[in-house]
Amino acid sequence: MSELKNDTLYIDLNSCFATIEQQCRPMLRNRPVAITNRLVPNSCIIAASYEAKALGVKVGMRTREAETLCPNLIYAETEPSKYIFVHEKLRRIMTDYSPAVVMKSIDEGVIDLSQAPAHIYARDRCEIGREIKQRLKDEIGCYMRCNVGIASNRFLAKLAGELHKPDGLDEITPDNQREIFSRLKLTDLPGINVRMEARLNAVGIFTPLQFLDADEMTLVKLVCKSIDGHKWYLRLRGIEVDDLTSDIKTVGRQYVMDSRKLTRLETEARILHLAEDAGYRLRSKNLYARGIYLWVYGYDNIQYHRQIILRQAIHTDQDITRVARRLFRELPAPVRIAGITLYKLQAQPDPQLCLEQSAIDRSSAVCAATDKINLRFGSRKIHSADTLGTEQVRCKIPFGSTRYLDHSL
Repeated sequence: MSELKNDTLYIDLNSCFATIEQQCRPMLRNRPVAITNRLVPNSCIIAASYEAKALGVKVGMRTREAETLCPNLIYAETEPSKYIFVHEKLRRIMTDYSPAVVMKSIDEGVIDLSQAPAHIYARDRCEIGREIKQRLKDEIGCYMRCNVGIASNRFLAKLAGELHKPDGLDEITPDNQREIFSRLKLTDLPGINVRMEARLNAVGIFTPLQFLDADEMTLVKLVCKSIDGHKWYLRLRGIEVDDLTSDIKTVGRQYVMDSRKLTRLETEARILHLAEDAGYRLRSKNLYARGIYLWVYGYDNIQYHRQIILRQAIHTDQDITRVARRLFRELPAPVRIAGITLYKLQAQPDPQLCLEQSAIDRSSAVCAATDKINLRFGSRKIHSADTLGTEQVRCKIPFGSTRYLDHSL
């Protein structure tokens, strides 16, 4: 590890959604704020301000429970356009330092300075971190804060970024790693949950320092019983093993229906809305699908589903909604939750032409024009008449991936 260079910067916006709302609405600053997807009774909290967290409010908590801890808690409904605006600003700031930027989620990203221009690469890493923090305040707003972690790989940089929240800046080096590890628990390490902790405990590893000092074969043969043990051995020593990208296997959307029981026609309109959104995501990645899977949960809490594998790969709204409508009409109603998944994806249309090829080409041209208009003027400025009255079917902001973020408003 001593030969490795600290070329990785991890940037994490603090309490992203709540902080953005406090930035946009000054009256919310320094007050306990909770963010929910919908302002309905006993909804789930998806973000909380630091003032709310200090009173015990946690992400995933129901509003009823949160109110017992914090009676003066203020609720705000998610506004995706705000969060995507900040996400894009953050990404542009980060790419000013290196073209090698990976956004891990809407509120965090990694900068690889090994690909940076020479004049930036020569700069002090902590100086760059402080500059990014100041640029967030200057270019977005004075209430914006972030943590910056610096290390030789993503794992240690993320750990450094979590040491002093909020608004921290830390660097892990060969000289201070053991001292930092001595202050932490195993579950403080990114990627170590209670199950992994139990596996480590079973072989006598109870602290991060013992984890660091464990030999490779112990991790491979006894703890992980797979190549993951080798990866952990390298990861703990600052060697990068997490810079892999995976292919998209499925594209989909799901939605919890309105609290009232909808008619079959109203439910169908919402499912067609989901199908259009899934098609938009599919085309945004220049993909085609041969498989369509539609599932619903009824009010009896039983899941029903239908699926089909098509002879010809499709990607237009017209084709996807036509199949989705047919599948839904084979399912019972009323519906509480519904979802659609496109699978068996391919990067090219089928090479063999069919008798309806001219109609397929026309449909593709219409979709391309519609997508271009919606991308420029806003999501769903143009959509099918079959989905009128479904404005409430909004996409949730993704936490784990940003691959469809620009198409999720």
